[in-house]
Amino acid sequence: MAQQVEYKDLLNAGVHFGHLTRKWDPRMAPYIFMEKNGIHIIDLNKTIACLQDAGEALKKIVRAGKRVLFVATKKQAQEIVSSEAKRLKMPYVTERWLGGMLTNNTTIKKSLKKLSSIEKLIKSEDFENLAKRERLLLMRKRDKLEKVLGGISDLRGLPAAMFVVDIKREHIAVKEANRLGIPVFAIVDTNSNPNEVDFPIPGNDDAYKSIEIITKYIGAAIEEGLLERKTDKEEQRLKEEEEKKREMDENENNDE
Repeated sequence: MAQQVEYKDLLNAGVHFGHLTRKWDPRMAPYIFMEKNGIHIIDLNKTIACLQDAGEALKKIVRAGKRVLFVATKKQAQEIVSSEAKRLKMPYVTERWLGGMLTNNTTIKKSLKKLSSIEKLIKSEDFENLAKRERLLLMRKRDKLEKVLGGISDLRGLPAAMFVVDIKREHIAVKEANRLGIPVFAIVDTNSNPNEVDFPIPGNDDAYKSIEIITKYIGAAIEEGLLERKTDKEEQRLKEEEEKKREMDENENNDE
């Protein structure tokens, strides 16, 4: 079971603060508790229920050996999302979503190949033989590609799921995932359409503390899935060893 999240912790993190009432999306009505001073207040009991559902679903995906792509390009989400993704060794995009990152995988693969070849060249002896200006241009190109593609450099094929902060901002990423049938787990604020994602988590997608508490909960669920997968593999290995030993003992007995 994924870690528990307390109502008071969500409250302290400001997860309940939605947008101005005039900016709301009526499809968020089931997740809104009330309106206060012209701002919609999110029902945190719904947030907890949605978080638990999302956590359990992600845990199963990861336990099956699949990967989750983290997407958050807004400033207040970049640091927490990238550090959590790195900790879990999951792919992430926190600088800029390149159109076609999922649907036009060939183009992205070409860019990743270019990044890989530049890195190889920089590490080789040939790099030292280049003119100073050429070396500088290559390093700039490497840094530019690394900034945008570094988080997905080891992503082979498509991810099995996507975790998104702010679906309005990341609408291209969400559309691409929807087109490919990749389930989307996302923090959804009162100005967004929750029907665009498979697992909406109603919450404030602007405040750092709100993004942090939700992202860390999701991270903990993924970590649990990874640990369970490790246990499953170890149990399978021991089972295979036992079967092998049994076979060897049976063969020895037959030889006698």
